[in-house]
Amino acid sequence: MNKFVPVFFTLLLCLSGLGHSAAPVLSISAPWEITSRDPSKSGFVFLRLNIAETLVNSDPQGKPLPGLATSWGQSAEGTTWRFTLRQGVLFHDNSPMTVDAVLNSLQIALRKPGVLAKAGIKSITAEGNDIVIALNAPFSPLPAFLAHHTTQILAPSCYDAAGNVNKEVIATGPYRIVTLQPPQKVEMEAFAQYWGNKAKIQQVKYLGVGRGETRALMAESGDAHLVFNIDPASMKRLGRQQQLELRSVPLPRVILFKVNAALPGLSDVRERRALSLALDRKAITRAILRQEGDVLSQLFPPNMQDWHMQAAPTVQLVRHDRDEAERLLAVCGWKKNKSGMLERQGKLFQLELVTFPDRPELPLVAAAIQDQLRAIGIAVSVNIANSSEIPVRHKNNTLQLGLYARNYSLVPNPLGSLIEDFAEQGADWGAMNWFNPTLHKAIADLVQRPDPAGDAAQRALVVRILHEELPLVPVAWYEQTVAISKKTANVVIDPFERSYGLADIEWRQP
Repeated sequence: MNKFVPVFFTLLLCLSGLGHSAAPVLSISAPWEITSRDPSKSGFVFLRLNIAETLVNSDPQGKPLPGLATSWGQSAEGTTWRFTLRQGVLFHDNSPMTVDAVLNSLQIALRKPGVLAKAGIKSITAEGNDIVIALNAPFSPLPAFLAHHTTQILAPSCYDAAGNVNKEVIATGPYRIVTLQPPQKVEMEAFAQYWGNKAKIQQVKYLGVGRGETRALMAESGDAHLVFNIDPASMKRLGRQQQLELRSVPLPRVILFKVNAALPGLSDVRERRALSLALDRKAITRAILRQEGDVLSQLFPPNMQDWHMQAAPTVQLVRHDRDEAERLLAVCGWKKNKSGMLERQGKLFQLELVTFPDRPELPLVAAAIQDQLRAIGIAVSVNIANSSEIPVRHKNNTLQLGLYARNYSLVPNPLGSLIEDFAEQGADWGAMNWFNPTLHKAIADLVQRPDPAGDAAQRALVVRILHEELPLVPVAWYEQTVAISKKTANVVIDPFERSYGLADIEWRQP
């Protein structure tokens, strides 16, 4: 018997009754488990399911849009922000969303691990119907930080004395929770008193399923109407199913490897460029990721319009050029021995690439990189370890190459990641033993924004330096692939993965 069948039938029991109730239930499956009711831990699930909301939303390019705040602005010196709250909003227990309730959620979020701790916030207070945030220094991406799931607004009754959410999740979104069974299951119903566009489907069920093969079976059998994160191995089979549509959108998430820029063989920028030139990104994208969209040509994908440098001739895009890679290595003193492997001063060019299996495509990409670098004479050993191995070995300075997926949409503005990744001391998921003062100043200028008119030039400068110096070597853009039942209509995939857009989905008319 197929080893996935028992798991599959267990899930069918969890979803039993979907096709027999008087009103049809929209069923959703994704890899994400609900490990906690607290926004600081599993808040992203509640945000994606349109249960909870934040002060600020974002459009498909990451531009800020009104959410529970209708407008905002900053003082002339940039150290005070004022967010005007939407009126007439009710929590799911029908209590009003007051300025004090919003203040309570934000102050608790500020005390916990999350993005607000990185914004340099001095205080959060209430004035009339406004939330006023005072900063230690100007911080232009603050609206994007307030779109992060850890800043979602919950009713005061959700919190205990320590500010933890241990019982109900009472929020303001178009759906409210009927049943919550961590770590996998949520049952929801449309909230009739929602302030915005009312949900068209009354009942929704969510099931967190870690195995991609099992989620694919659920899509194929019709027991889930929306299945997120379809694994590459299942795409071809599901694409033949007439009752399904497979839809892919590029995400602001990039497969890349960081380099220890202090090591011989990696300290010279020409050596790092050779590593990049040796990569056949098209082969990796097509054969391993099974993606038919754009092949990576630069760090930031096309949907990040402000950072994707289509119109910047000074930015040299990444490319595959094995001859140029070998020429650069020869210039750096590397010569091939009788076995075709590179040596310099009697030492082989050997590197260890560390990755992890949490994302099942990463070991396969690592093997492809190993083969492609061997083709130019570099011996790479692949170490498949726990995901914690990369930050641990960054800290103890034993990492040589680390392959992972970097999400540049943790907040809908890549500055939220760039600030950390390219700080002077580097970062667990950023640069290692590499620092560029010009890049650091450009990022700081964008954060402080003394001259908004110069933002485009500063962004182009950031991208150009990263492409020229290659402290991180980008390999492939990610795509989010969703299996969508043709029984549904108006499904929109959010590239920033903040919302599943459930309120707009409706049943397709026969």
